[in-house]
Amino acid sequence: MKTFENESIDVIFADPPYFLSSGGKSISSGKIVSVDKGEWDKKENYGDVEKFTFAWVSECYRILKKRSSIWISSTHHNLFVLKDALDKAGFKLINIIIWKKIDPPPLIYKNKFRFSYEFVIWANKGYGHYFNYNAMYNINNQEMEDVWILPAVAMSEKKFGKHPTQKPECLLERIIKASTLPEYVVLDPFMGSGTTGVVCKKLGRKFIGIEKEKKYYELAKRRIIDIE
Repeated sequence: MKTFENESIDVIFADPPYFLSSGGKSISSGKIVSVDKGEWDKKENYGDVEKFTFAWVSECYRILKKRSSIWISSTHHNLFVLKDALDKAGFKLINIIIWKKIDPPPLIYKNKFRFSYEFVIWANKGYGHYFNYNAMYNINNQEMEDVWILPAVAMSEKKFGKHPTQKPECLLERIIKASTLPEYVVLDPFMGSGTTGVVCKKLGRKFIGIEKEKKYYELAKRRIIDIE
């Protein structure tokens, strides 16, 4: 991002590390599996997590146009660090969306409530932002609320391979429709499997993606090229 010009991007969607990879367990398809995602998700590999978070968030602030916005997915594991970084960088909170999952995994240890949601922070630079109120209203013929009940990733979205933190296209479709116009440039600085790029191509938006893991870059490229 340091190579980007000041105020050159219209909207950013970021799905940064949640720092969940610490040897925990979950259930997938009825089997107990590790929640470790990879070296990129391990907190110890970043030294100072607060410093790392502020570094990329402040770069996002620099390259976003004045009347623009940023979306960041999170859980309680990184929500407060993100909110602190956004405040320090100069962002102003618009909403914190709760993405309520239709099919969350069951608990292994029956000592807490079942986890069934993630957060999506939406913020701007303090100069206003674009919001397609009518498009959101028309989804259910009522004002869109800040709790979105959406499914996890469909199997059809994994046909070229999968990413351990892949987001569903329906989530990105709502975000892109809500906050962009056709001429907008959308940046995803943690591209992963390329869902943001896939949705941007389907909706006719310009897209820039950044991904450090070569195998996920190749996966994203295959998915995006496949869209006609």
